[in-house]
Amino acid sequence: MGQVMTVNGPIDPSSMGVTLPHEHVLVDFIGADDVSPDRYDADDAYEVIYPHLTEARNLGCRTLVECTPAYLGRDPLLLKRLSAATNVHLLTNTGYYGAANDKFVPGHAYGESADTLADRWVHEFSDGIDETGVRPGFIKIGVDKTSLSEIDAKLVRAAARAHLRTGLTIYSHTGYAIPAREEVAILLDEGVHPSAWVWTHAQNESDNDAHEEVARAGGWIAFDGCREKSWAKHLAHLIAMKKRGLLEQVHLSHDAGWYRPGEPGGGKFTPYSFIFETFIGRLSASGFTDDEIEQVMVKNPAKTLTIGVRKA
Repeated sequence: MGQVMTVNGPIDPSSMGVTLPHEHVLVDFIGADDVSPDRYDADDAYEVIYPHLTEARNLGCRTLVECTPAYLGRDPLLLKRLSAATNVHLLTNTGYYGAANDKFVPGHAYGESADTLADRWVHEFSDGIDETGVRPGFIKIGVDKTSLSEIDAKLVRAAARAHLRTGLTIYSHTGYAIPAREEVAILLDEGVHPSAWVWTHAQNESDNDAHEEVARAGGWIAFDGCREKSWAKHLAHLIAMKKRGLLEQVHLSHDAGWYRPGEPGGGKFTPYSFIFETFIGRLSASGFTDDEIEQVMVKNPAKTLTIGVRKA
């Protein structure tokens, strides 16, 4: 409790520095039934990813939260190797991803109870992922766009129960307001405060009133996917949150990367650079102070990812 769990062990939250709270190093979209480390060469993946992490470090990034979950290509040992080589703190996760029509949910999750799923995720935190010894720093789940399916709701309950036993924060691929509100209701029903939960891909929801509603309840509002084609939308969201006095509840990241198994050379890799090279300057030009930028890029991720049970 009170620390942040990286792939190389716990650190003090003050050591995180400038943080990209939602990125990817490697993602395999083949599906839960076929995903396997045998689908790529880890050395090749390392050679492709290393220069991008090094560039992020040179631009000022000190911590990168790697959001690829189990059954989508999570590779703790690759992350550990990259972290050691680049001197960037990396975090990985436990949990299951229920978005994308449940293509990445393993078969056993349908028959197991929320308590049994929580047991699996707690075990990874206490004993390490598989035989790697690497412990997750947060819980990653995903839900569908319109409303929670039965399996989505079970994943949310399992994450809530795992949080109460570990203190790990829950990142949920959510997007829109309806499932976000449904998730918050389940968290509260399970006795978990919304401050233990991150509304990931909140930029997909155009209703800033919904962002405000969830933020005032304590939830974290993550505007990721910030790139050249989308920056104006992200800037508008941030300005709206600033006007409402809610920058202390905001995350900003690229949702970039990533090495793609099955594609030549790992496919097209999107760098982790746009926020540093371009978007921070646009924030400054729009009246954001250095302290406000630090709040979003340093203080908020550190507070979010500090391990601690948040009860309703």
